[in-house]
Amino acid sequence: MNTTSAAFPEHLQRAPSAWVSEHVPAICPSGRVLDVACGDGRHANWLAAQGFRVFAVDREVFPGLSRDVAFTCADMESGPWPFGSQTFDAVVVTNYLHRPLFGAILGAVTPGGLLIYETFAAGNEQYGRPSRPEYLLQPGELLEVVRGKMTVIGYEHGHVSQPKEAVVQRLAARR
Repeated sequence: MNTTSAAFPEHLQRAPSAWVSEHVPAICPSGRVLDVACGDGRHANWLAAQGFRVFAVDREVFPGLSRDVAFTCADMESGPWPFGSQTFDAVVVTNYLHRPLFGAILGAVTPGGLLIYETFAAGNEQYGRPSRPEYLLQPGELLEVVRGKMTVIGYEHGHVSQPKEAVVQRLAARR
């Protein structure tokens, strides 16, 4: 897969998470993908370059998003879920945790669709931010969130050294 694109400047062409790139082949080709809390657009831009129809949401607008990404500016922590009952072939969440959104995120995955989730977990406080418990997953927490609702394809919890030392939890699951 191509990890860069001429559609945006070289300094914005950061490689996607290895977890995300590992599971992207399980998304239906040309599928609709939602990048939740997209930040600087690292995954949204990369997914659009792979030929997916990408929708992204964050509370701030980042000027580096590709023109191929449909962006919604919304504060998901204080306002309503911005996508109503829309569903997507895949929902990608990285480096973001707001537990009240778990229901909306799972509901946004179309039947047969994929959830790819990766964020920080308990133990990360020894490596820096985030360090507050409300921003760190507990062991097995993502498994509990999808139990009875999705089929787990992959799950990991533990220490990583790249792109920086951290403790993370990762899940890929099919609805």
